[in-house]
Amino acid sequence: MDTKPRYYYLDNLKVALTVLVIFHHGGIAYGDGGGWAYTPSNSAEYMPWIWHFFSTNAAFFMGLFFMISGYFVPKSYDRQGFGTFIGKKAMRLLIPTAIITLLFSLGSHQLEVGHTWFLESLFLFCLIYALIRLIVKQLKINKTPTLLFMAATAAVMGVGSYFIRQASPQDNWIWLLGFIKIEPAHYLQYVMMFALGVIAGHSDGYNKMTDRTGLAALIIGAAFCIGNYLRSGDAWDGFVYQWFGIYESFLCVFLCYGLVWLFRRFFYNTGKFPAWCAAQAFGAYIVHLPLMLIFQNIFDGLWIGAFGKFVFISVITTVASFVLTWGLRAIPGVKKQKCTQ
Repeated sequence: MDTKPRYYYLDNLKVALTVLVIFHHGGIAYGDGGGWAYTPSNSAEYMPWIWHFFSTNAAFFMGLFFMISGYFVPKSYDRQGFGTFIGKKAMRLLIPTAIITLLFSLGSHQLEVGHTWFLESLFLFCLIYALIRLIVKQLKINKTPTLLFMAATAAVMGVGSYFIRQASPQDNWIWLLGFIKIEPAHYLQYVMMFALGVIAGHSDGYNKMTDRTGLAALIIGAAFCIGNYLRSGDAWDGFVYQWFGIYESFLCVFLCYGLVWLFRRFFYNTGKFPAWCAAQAFGAYIVHLPLMLIFQNIFDGLWIGAFGKFVFISVITTVASFVLTWGLRAIPGVKKQKCTQ
């Protein structure tokens, strides 16, 4: 009998993030599609405003994925020990990475991991944590998130990101160790957000965060998002652009804690449909990109306006990704993943 408690609000948050990632990718071809594998044949399918959507998403959503993932790492390691922990992480993260890498590399005639760069880095972070635990057998951390802690973390992340971007601007991807694809401009954020998740996992920090702190963090994070959407080539735009590494870090830290609180407080839904979606979310993230490219090519000649095409492609890709994952998980031997402590 499985007695490990489920964190339904984190299940639901991961589902929401997965859908956001799919919509983010769904819009690239209809915005600044540089590097995207599909370009619409109709040049009218273009939305100049969508860069606000991309910029705001990129400021936090992958960082939040790392933060959620890190939360479950300490207790998972405590249950399994080094060998089992790393073995299971390798199966869960590296096998899908290898499959997608093979598929994309054959299609592009060069080494390409696509969106599974996230899985590569997540495995690397888990490996580093496990190695630390080999040295520090009993790692005890007791930290309840406060607004001051969030601000200090954002400041460190922001200053570091600012200087990193002087040498490597956003969207500049490099190969770490020759096979791990990373974007240096955001990588400090990912490392620190994973670490924040680990800290919260050791101290049950998400559940200990007070309503007052969570609501304040959400409001502050949302204000930074609104500020980013208000950029329009004016002095404010210039200011944010110049200091975006710092601006983005404050947006990320406060919004991520705020969203965790929001879902803990209002979206602790344990119904059958949310549970079904949660069970497919990880696989949907993995399979959505190939499906999206297929749909974009199939419906290339369909004219429903740029925004209509963006929404249409994103919706059908979301539905197809979750349904395909459900079908794949029905195959005997395919491990069913749970969001457990």
